[in-house]
Amino acid sequence: MRTALALAARGLGNTWPNPAVGCVIVTRGPFGDRIVGRGWTQPGGRPHAERRALDQAGPLARGATAYVTLEPCAHHGHTPPCAEGLIEAGVARVVTALTDPDPRVAGRGHQMLRAAGIEVIEGVCGPEARAMNAGFLKRVERGLPFVTLKLATTIDGRIATASGESRWITGPQARRAVHAMRMRHDAVMVGSGTARADDPDLTVRDMGAARQPIRIVIDSHLRHSTDSRLGRTARAVPVWMIHTAAATDAARTDWASTGAHLIEVPEREGHTDLTAALRHLAAEGLTRIFCEGGADLAAALIRANLVDELAHFGAGALIGAEGRAALGGLDLGALSDAPRLTLIDVAPVGADTLTRWQFGI
Repeated sequence: MRTALALAARGLGNTWPNPAVGCVIVTRGPFGDRIVGRGWTQPGGRPHAERRALDQAGPLARGATAYVTLEPCAHHGHTPPCAEGLIEAGVARVVTALTDPDPRVAGRGHQMLRAAGIEVIEGVCGPEARAMNAGFLKRVERGLPFVTLKLATTIDGRIATASGESRWITGPQARRAVHAMRMRHDAVMVGSGTARADDPDLTVRDMGAARQPIRIVIDSHLRHSTDSRLGRTARAVPVWMIHTAAATDAARTDWASTGAHLIEVPEREGHTDLTAALRHLAAEGLTRIFCEGGADLAAALIRANLVDELAHFGAGALIGAEGRAALGGLDLGALSDAPRLTLIDVAPVGADTLTRWQFGI
């Protein structure tokens, strides 16, 4: 199952709105177990992991065990159900990590397999599978995407000098790691201030990405220039602009002409309603969003309890109090109100350090 999970992870960022699933088919012979088929969900969500593994295994699938990181689908969509494919292939046993919460499946895949006389074992490496597919699960169960907030700061928590200079706080290895993180998410999101200050392109570069992430800007008034990198490349790599009713007709027309997808959401207390925005993005199929700033957007997401994981790149540098802080205000009345995060991992990345923290525990 851990091999299947490693295969599933290859699909992260490429399979939305479908889950990233891995499948390993194993036969048992006189000299021990042998893997005869491997598969993972392909870009765009088709073909499914089970189909790929069954095609590779061929007739060797008969009597074999299939390890699948998520319950095989039981409904007809663009392709026949994977549960049906496993039955037709003649596998003897199916081991799964999770039940699929999608109402079209939700236990029906397991039932179909058992009804065909196949032994089904559930819950193997379940916590690992839930963590790997947290985005898909959160979208189905709560109608929201999984949000990773990335911060890159000096030791004293600054993201730029007083004049706004920020290139580069961290070193080249850390920046490459950020591209790898972008590649494992469905979308990259920034606020309008960061978009205007940095003119980013927000793509994955030099990594052979199978699918570029959607590029999202939270820009209530659509003030970001259509002559920016995002505006000039919106037809080549999708750009989604989140705005409110405050955006002028002229700004909407200009951005629509670039090929960008415009999404109007309500305001809350004079600002973009981020919960409504993320619910809309989930409804559009996004499961995993990588937020790269800026400080006000990061703080607003935290205040709204919309961040699931923080990826913090720490550089061995000091800027001082005159530098720009990593976060805007959190409106804390007391220290006991401060969000408390759970440390997931610490790793050196070149001359910098990456710490990953989990919210909500």
